[in-house]
Amino acid sequence: MTALHLSEAGEAEAIAAFLARLLRWDKTAAVRLQAAGGVLAVFGQPPFGGVLAIRTAELATPTELDATVSAGQLLDGIEEPSGTVAVPGSVTGPAWAGLLPPRAGWQRVEGLPGADDIRAAAAAGVAEFRARTEQLAPDARTRVALDAIADDIWSRQLGGTGFPLRAVHAAHALGFLRPVRMPVPAPRGASPDALALLSAGPWLRLRTPYGSVAVRRASGLGLSVTPA
Repeated sequence: MTALHLSEAGEAEAIAAFLARLLRWDKTAAVRLQAAGGVLAVFGQPPFGGVLAIRTAELATPTELDATVSAGQLLDGIEEPSGTVAVPGSVTGPAWAGLLPPRAGWQRVEGLPGADDIRAAAAAGVAEFRARTEQLAPDARTRVALDAIADDIWSRQLGGTGFPLRAVHAAHALGFLRPVRMPVPAPRGASPDALALLSAGPWLRLRTPYGSVAVRRASGLGLSVTPA
């Protein structure tokens, strides 16, 4: 079994919190791990319509690794006091695990609202969903009706950026949009001003001091695919 040693024990706490949130939605969730040089990236998919979530951490020792594993087993293998991550055996991953955002080539997209406005947009979407569902008669609150309301709200864009609100919702639910107080280490290279919207090919990525969420844009030829 491969053991990864993180540069700080607090990094292990942050990865554990990320995995716990994914498992709250799906107890059988899988994640893809990529370690290159001194950085570990953990990719997961929360249930927000094709959104990928990424949490990175700095490694104490440069390591090369690429594996898809059980999120639950990975969480069980984290020892927070020592900052050690025991990597379990590989599993057959879901389709999204083979289609990841590129590692390089990202460019900043202008027009991203400030952090407070982004958090407000997520909160407003949640409040609207709750209000609209409460307006439905009890026998009308079917899965189809609720999904239609959710799609109407979360398919909207964040300002004029082209970034869907469902991805903002995912970032909010994962704790990536919380105010910067740094109770645990932020991802490698992040800083209080790390909030940015980035693009690379068909991908859009919202980077925050605590992690990133990414989506692929549709085109006239359908979704572009970038093997990883």
